Amino acid sequence: MFLRHASVLVLAAAPALAQTPATQPNPASVPEDVRAVYDGLLLPGVLDVMAQEGARHGELLAESIFGEGPVPERWTEIVSSLYDPAHMEAEVLASLSDGLAGEDTAAMRAFIESPSGRLMTSLELSAREAMLDEDVEQQAKEAAAVAMADELPRLDLIRRYAEANDLVETNVAGTMNSNYAYMMGLMDGGALRGEMTEGDVLTQVWSQEPQVRADTTEWVYSFLLMAYGPASDADIESLIAFSETEPGQALNRAVFDAFDERLQEVSRGLGYAAARYMTTEEL
Repeated sequence: MFLRHASVLVLAAAPALAQTPATQPNPASVPEDVRAVYDGLLLPGVLDVMAQEGARHGELLAESIFGEGPVPERWTEIVSSLYDPAHMEAEVLASLSDGLAGEDTAAMRAFIESPSGRLMTSLELSAREAMLDEDVEQQAKEAAAVAMADELPRLDLIRRYAEANDLVETNVAGTMNSNYAYMMGLMDGGALRGEMTEGDVLTQVWSQEPQVRADTTEWVYSFLLMAYGPASDADIESLIAFSETEPGQALNRAVFDAFDERLQEVSRGLGYAAARYMTTEEL
């Protein structure tokens, strides 16, 4: 149920998405149990937070593309369209429908809709919303550093949960995939033509792995320690127990896959849009 945070990756999405609205899957085709899992995990709220994260990081990316000059209105429109919650919802639901096909969604719903499940998903969303504030995020990182230095008892529970879901490794892989997609967007848009091969891109992306791992580990633990701070040890134990079941593992994989696919599209599209400006000074 833990989702990769947009801020740990270099932004960007498929060239077509940067230019025209994509055809959205038909919501009526989403199975009722998948919709119930989607709603139970509060994913509509998560997508709203991701749109805000995307806008903020689009501004940061704009600084490296446009320098100190004004940011073109078209750039803001592209970022907004790529992170449009309605489009993201349709795509995530379609991916979840595929990822959860044949899985025990009844067991997933039983936990998600239990008191512990409802509490933990609510705490996660609240933490994501709070960490939109950079000061709050920094405070969470500092608190996590203290918890790790002092080896606080709560840290052991958080570590067990992170390991049960392979959160650090999965988030590192997702971030690297998105960084690669961004670079390939630049290449598709002509910004790297004659300068780099696909092999060069892979080499550059892999050279970032140590820093990506350090940043991701810091974010994962600062987020989890903050999010689950109000929860009891019993609630976290319940979450760990579910995470170690087959339905829990299947749910974690399906959610990660759905969001990673979307974030790679976003990454490639912004890379392509950035390349267009670099090569033509037009978007």
